[in-house]
Amino acid sequence: MPLACAGVLLSFFSCKSQYEILLNSNDVDAKYEAAFEYYNNGKYSKAAALFESLSVLTTGMEKDDTVQYYWGLSNYKFRDYYTAETNFDHFLEYFPRSPFAPEARFLRIDCLYRSTLRYELDQNPTYKAMNAISEYMQEYPNSVHIDVCRMMMDDLEVRLDTKAYEAARLYYKMEDYLASRVALRNVLKEDAENIYREDILYYIAMSSYKYAQLSVHQKQKERYMTFVDDYLNFKGEYPESAYCRELDLLYRRAQRELGRYVGEESREVTEALEKEIKKTGKDVKKEKKAEKTKKSAVRNGEN
Repeated sequence: MPLACAGVLLSFFSCKSQYEILLNSNDVDAKYEAAFEYYNNGKYSKAAALFESLSVLTTGMEKDDTVQYYWGLSNYKFRDYYTAETNFDHFLEYFPRSPFAPEARFLRIDCLYRSTLRYELDQNPTYKAMNAISEYMQEYPNSVHIDVCRMMMDDLEVRLDTKAYEAARLYYKMEDYLASRVALRNVLKEDAENIYREDILYYIAMSSYKYAQLSVHQKQKERYMTFVDDYLNFKGEYPESAYCRELDLLYRRAQRELGRYVGEESREVTEALEKEIKKTGKDVKKEKKAEKTKKSAVRNGEN
């Protein structure tokens, strides 16, 4: 083996054994100095292990809160957000008046935010993060992190809105139109400001129309009248929506079924209109899907 390679290997194993010896030693000052050296050099995993080991030795000492804080900060920099959140939570419990406390509060909620799951999965971590962010914003309204906190809250609210909307719309995809209408209406009862309000009102109207269309003749009149109400609600809120052409056509059909529509349309005109509406509907859905994907990509990039 060339002497240069042997020297590199010897140096590597020497450094490794030196770190392990230091990690297991009780020399507080040497370990404290080395922990910060590793931290400042970006070796956060080794720094975290040293600060963790130090936390036992510095209990009750003046530097105790510094060690505990940098233990959490090292894990945070190492992107071990679960462990870092536990570190900061413990730190805040024992050192609520430390100069590091305000920053530890923010870093803890950042860890909670980064540990949340996409909308299809369990949202309990989302609720936990939102509660922590809300408390922080109330306690530190002038914090330099307040804009970031607002961004986090907005993103998490979108996630909850999306989960509620997609869960209700699943009934529509399953062609259970009665359940679909009930579920979608419940979404708006729980949160009238859901960001998908336009889509929800559209699917409510579509659900009521298809439910009426598939009903036995004796019950169709009553159910078409329900669609008319849903249609008028939608038009009242979104008169310029891209969904209007499709719903306008269904409204005319419903009126004809109710004996109220007196206009005449040739079969060719009706078929042409239906093809145009079908294409427009697909374009609208593609556009909304692309917009949603873009927003999701931006949020993931920020995370």
